Amino acid sequence: MSKTPKFLLLSLSITLALAACNRAVDPAATASADAAKPAEAPAYTLDESKLPPVNRFDVADLDTTKNACDDLAGYVNGKWLAANKIPGDRTSWGAFEMLDERSNGIQHQLAEQAAARSDATGVDKIVGDFYATGMDQAKIDAQGIKPLESRLAEIDALTDGAAVANYLRASYAKGEGQLFGFGPEADFKDSAMNIAYASQGGLGLPDKGYYFDADKKDKLAAYEQHVAKVLELSGVPAADAAKQAKDVVAFETRLAKASKSSEELSRDVSLYYNPVSAAEADKLTPNFSWTEFFKAQGIAAPAKFSLAIPAFHQEVSKALGDMPVDQWKSYLRFHMVDSASPFLSDAFVQENYNFYNKTMRGQAQIKERWKRVLDTIENQAGEAFGQIYVKVAFPAESKARMEKLVQNLRDALKVRLENLAWMSPDTKKKAMEKWASFTPKIGYPDKWRDWSGLQTSRDSYIGNVLAANEFNYKWNLSKIGKPVDKTEWGMTPQTVNAYYNPLQNEIVFPAAILQPPFFDAKADDAYNYGGIGAVIGHEMIHGYDDQGSRFGPTGNFENWWTETDSTGFKNLTNKLVQQFDEYEAMPGKHVNGNLTLGENIADLGGLAVAYDALQRAQPDQSSSEVGMTRDQRFFANWATVWRRSFKPEELNVRLTTDPHAPANFRAIGAPSNMPAFAKAFQCKAGDKMVRDGDKSIQIW
Repeated sequence: MSKTPKFLLLSLSITLALAACNRAVDPAATASADAAKPAEAPAYTLDESKLPPVNRFDVADLDTTKNACDDLAGYVNGKWLAANKIPGDRTSWGAFEMLDERSNGIQHQLAEQAAARSDATGVDKIVGDFYATGMDQAKIDAQGIKPLESRLAEIDALTDGAAVANYLRASYAKGEGQLFGFGPEADFKDSAMNIAYASQGGLGLPDKGYYFDADKKDKLAAYEQHVAKVLELSGVPAADAAKQAKDVVAFETRLAKASKSSEELSRDVSLYYNPVSAAEADKLTPNFSWTEFFKAQGIAAPAKFSLAIPAFHQEVSKALGDMPVDQWKSYLRFHMVDSASPFLSDAFVQENYNFYNKTMRGQAQIKERWKRVLDTIENQAGEAFGQIYVKVAFPAESKARMEKLVQNLRDALKVRLENLAWMSPDTKKKAMEKWASFTPKIGYPDKWRDWSGLQTSRDSYIGNVLAANEFNYKWNLSKIGKPVDKTEWGMTPQTVNAYYNPLQNEIVFPAAILQPPFFDAKADDAYNYGGIGAVIGHEMIHGYDDQGSRFGPTGNFENWWTETDSTGFKNLTNKLVQQFDEYEAMPGKHVNGNLTLGENIADLGGLAVAYDALQRAQPDQSSSEVGMTRDQRFFANWATVWRRSFKPEELNVRLTTDPHAPANFRAIGAPSNMPAFAKAFQCKAGDKMVRDGDKSIQIW
C-alpha cells in the first residue's frame, strides 16, 4: 500500500530507499532484444504548449543588493524565491519541484491518452486502468471501506500471538506487510548475488525521535488523534477508537526504542548487514519463525539472509509473546486502513492528507486528484509508465551530450585521484580500481521490465493497487538467490533525481532530470557543468564518501584503506561535519552535519570535479555571456540548481530525517571551500563565502 516499508537506504544516494515491495526487476524476466525501444503503436502525442516552464538561470534574477562573496545563494536565488511562493499543494518549491511539475504535466497528457484506449494492452493498459479507476471518484466514494472488509475480518478473528504471527506471514505474501521491511538486495560480501534482507519498520512517524523528543510532542499527540480518527472511519466506535489509538502509539513507541534513527542508519551502512541462517534467526525471535516466514512467501529458506537491526526483530518477537492480542489487532487494523486511505473514499483521503501532509509538513491544500493518481502509478507501475514517457520526452541528442559529459567528468576525477596529496599509493591504487569500474546509466533502462503478469481492470482503483502490491512483491522475491541483474534501475525515467548504487558501483541519471537548470543540450558548457556536471561529479564522489568508500571496485563491502589514510580521511570529514553543524536552518535549529555528511562530501568533491572538467571542455576563462565570466556562470548555475524554499514544518522533518542539507546551504557549502569561487567573484579574505587557512576543506 502507500506506506510500503523501506528496507535499504544505502543504494540510492538522494534519500531514495529501496522499498520492500516495489520496483523490483526479476533477472529471469527478460524482454526482447529491442525492448528498450518503446512499442511503436499506438502513438502518443505531447502538447508542449501545455507544459509548465523549466527554471533556467537568468541574470535578471540576480539580487544585486547582495554580495556573492557573502551569500551566493541569496545573490543568485533570493530575488526569485521572494517572487515565487510555495504553491498550496507543495511543501517546498524550486528547481526540482518545477521539473517535477513538468514531468507530471507530460505524464498527465500521456495517462489521459492511455485511459482513453479501451483496447489497450501491455503497459498502455496498466497505465490506462490505473488512471481511469483513480479518477473515478464517484465509484471510489460509493465503495467506501468495502474493499477492505474481508481483510479487516481476518484481523478481527485473531485470537493470540501465534495467530498474529500467521497473519503477518500471510499479509506479507500478498505484498501488504507493514511491520518490517523485507526484500532482495545484493549480498554485501558477494555483490553479484541477491540475498534477502529484513530490517526495521512499523512506525507511522518519520523517525524514532518523534516518539521521545520534547520538541516533537505536538506531532506525537497529533498522530495519536490521527490514529483514532482512522480507526473511527474504519467502523470502530469513537470511544473505543481513542483507547485503541493509545495502544497503537504505545506499541510503536516500544518499537521505536528498539529501532535505529535516521542519523544512525545514514552513517553506518553496516547496520543493514547481519547475515544469519533461518534457523539462527528463529532462535533470536522464538515467537516469529523465519523458517515459516520463508515458506509462507513461497521461497526456500536460504542458507543466509540479513536480519538487519536484530534488536528490532527481537522486540517484535517479545511483543508476540506478551502483548495483548487486542492491542495487536488495533495496530494491524490501523495500519491496514491508513495505508489504503489514499485509494479509498474522500473521508479517508482527507484524513490522510490532514495529518501526513498538512500537520506534519505544512502543505496548505491537497493535490489535485490527477496528481495523486500519477503518484500512485509511479509507486505501483512506474517503470511501465516510463516506457511511454520516454517515447515523447527524451531526445536522442540529450543522451549523446550526457555521455560526453560523463566521460569528461570521469577523466577529471581520475586526475584528482592521482594527485591526492593526503592518500598513500596503496590506497590510491584501490581508489583508481574503483574509478575504472564505474558504470553510468543515462535516460532509461536498456532492458525494460516485463509487466505481463500484472492484471489490472477498470473495476476498482484499490483493487489495482492491491494487485500491483502482490505482483511487485512476488517479482521482487523471485530475485532472491539469483545473480544481480545489472540492467535494473532503482528509479523511473520520469523521476527528477539521480543516484549512486555502491553495490553495483553505478551512477544513474533518469531522463526527467536532464532538463534546465541541470542540463540543456543547447546551452553553454559553463551552465551544464555547473548543473548536471556537478550532479555527475556528486554521484561519482558518493563512491568515495564516508559510506560509499566502504565498498570496493566490485561493489563488495570491504576495507581497502590503510589505517593511516582512514584516519586522515576521518579528520577531513570531521571538519566538514563542523562546517555544516554551524549553519542555522531555523531559529535555534542547526543542520546536522553528521546526518548530512555523505551528501556534503559528494557536493564538495562533485563541484570540484565538475570545475576541473569545465576547464578542459572550455579553456577560455575570460569568455563573457550575459555580463558574467565562464566561472561566474558555472557557480551561478550551481546555486540555481539549489534554488529552493521550504515550509517550516517540512524543514523540521528534513532536519531530523533527510541526509541532505537544506538547499541554500548546499548552494554555499561547497563553493566556499573552493579558491576558484573566490577568484571568480573577486572575493577577499574575511568574506563569509571564503573559507581559507585551516577552515578550507578539500577531500577529493
